[in-house]
Amino acid sequence: MNKKINYRLPAEWEKHKSTLLGWPHQKEDWPRKFTPIPWVYTEIVKNIAPGELVRIIVQSPKDEIKARKCLERAHVALTRVQFITKETDRGWLRDTAPAFVKNGKETTAIQFTFNGWAKYANWKKDKFIPAMLAKKLQLNLVKAEYNHQGVVLEGGAIDGNGRGTLLTTEECLLDDHVQTRNPGFTKADYEKVFQEYLGIKNIIWLARGIAGDDTHGHVDDLCRFVNKNTVLLCKENNPDDENHQILAENFARLKDARLEDGSKLNVIELPMPRPLRFEELRLPASYANFYISNHAVLVPTFNDPHDRIALNIIKGYFPDREVVGIHAVDLVWGLGTIHCLSHEEPL
Repeated sequence: MNKKINYRLPAEWEKHKSTLLGWPHQKEDWPRKFTPIPWVYTEIVKNIAPGELVRIIVQSPKDEIKARKCLERAHVALTRVQFITKETDRGWLRDTAPAFVKNGKETTAIQFTFNGWAKYANWKKDKFIPAMLAKKLQLNLVKAEYNHQGVVLEGGAIDGNGRGTLLTTEECLLDDHVQTRNPGFTKADYEKVFQEYLGIKNIIWLARGIAGDDTHGHVDDLCRFVNKNTVLLCKENNPDDENHQILAENFARLKDARLEDGSKLNVIELPMPRPLRFEELRLPASYANFYISNHAVLVPTFNDPHDRIALNIIKGYFPDREVVGIHAVDLVWGLGTIHCLSHEEPL
């Protein structure tokens, strides 16, 4: 372990060098709903590109041509886009890309182990994404290990304030019965790993993630930092909704939460959209899955009366950025939205 290096996990609102995306290709992620998905990605790229380079992983030169045609038709400046050809299983780069940390001005890529959310079998190509990106971006790659074993962690399982405090959930990281990431790991084990590789001094443990989340508790559908001492936490006011008790318990936990400097956390309510279902499945629709780019904050919207309320709340914390709603009713059929598919490369 790298005990002499003081890593720091930057906050998402800090300046980016680029945003990483994987152009959609796995039709099984959106069964019978894939056709509109490239156009949703096109809108995402269009709103990120004015402020930073967008690096897009494509499967082949043929797929790059298809992506270029979509972007050109939407008048996206292709000078702001770089294509990287690499075969992958899926396109959820929040979870498969490395964690980028800073040591002074130097950026390092931290490779956590990816195992398909301890659920899916098609992840063998995705496990090579961190090494591929580190080489492409000319960054040093460090493998996160504990007791001589790789540590399983997805980017959507954590959210930080850039000052040493991290949010996560017990459901995702500590459950030993469902989608177990690191069997036998305790909170103390994670504290050591996060301090060593991410520079984390303080972990705030929430309980469970939202209903419909097939990652089993990712925090980026639930609670997000918007500045060094403020989080937006989803709240469900309908007592008959299955998310009501889950979110109420997390609110109770945050009431006494403290930041790395001992100060209290500022907790702001973020509404939930009405339950969104497709066939027999409840989908993990949440406004907390927004992505903060240099130019704009992209927020998933769901043709819901709460869309405008959520956009206004988020806008209050990013007055110098555009806050853009991205229609995500089709996108969330893939069981994730904007934050799940994107990953920032810090400047």
